[in-house]
Amino acid sequence: MIRILLVDDHPVVRQGLRGMLVADDLEVVGDAGSGAEAIAQAALLKPDVVLMDLRMPEMDGVAATAKIVGTGPRVLVLTTYETDSDILRAVEAGASGYLLKDSTTEDLIAAIRAASRGETVLAPSMVAKVVGQVRTPPLSAREAEVLRLVAKGMSNVEIGRTLFISEATVKTHLLRVFNKLGVSDRTAAVTTALDRGMLQ
Repeated sequence: MIRILLVDDHPVVRQGLRGMLVADDLEVVGDAGSGAEAIAQAALLKPDVVLMDLRMPEMDGVAATAKIVGTGPRVLVLTTYETDSDILRAVEAGASGYLLKDSTTEDLIAAIRAASRGETVLAPSMVAKVVGQVRTPPLSAREAEVLRLVAKGMSNVEIGRTLFISEATVKTHLLRVFNKLGVSDRTAAVTTALDRGMLQ
């Protein structure tokens, strides 16, 4: 029997998941509405798998995941968010998998079983994102600085004046940024860098 703890700040979501997870080898042993509550419940109930939402009050799912995985349970993130930075933060915190809330009941149950066996589970749409994030070379300090000013709406001339470099040097930095991120324009560079957590 696989013992499951449900963690989501919306009671109706927890109730819906409880209704979905009906199988001979699954048992929902408890639920929690925040990261802090999840840590306490995981210590008390000793589940095999924790289904963890990411965005919650008090303590988010990533922080809770980092604390829970060291105590034994596998954590499977179940969220509506699929930005590169969210996925990578969850995986780095020790999550065994990452699924979206639009997953089918069959996929969710299969993922829980896989996580309980120690396997890594990623929604198909996320595999390319994670691989892309891991393969992206980091931006240099100057490249990140130039891109931050682009994000503020500055032209190449204005960026050059601000950083005391020539417009040609600004263009060179931007071309390197485009190459690293696999994009072809300023807007895509800013959007991609923000999505991957490379710009604050």
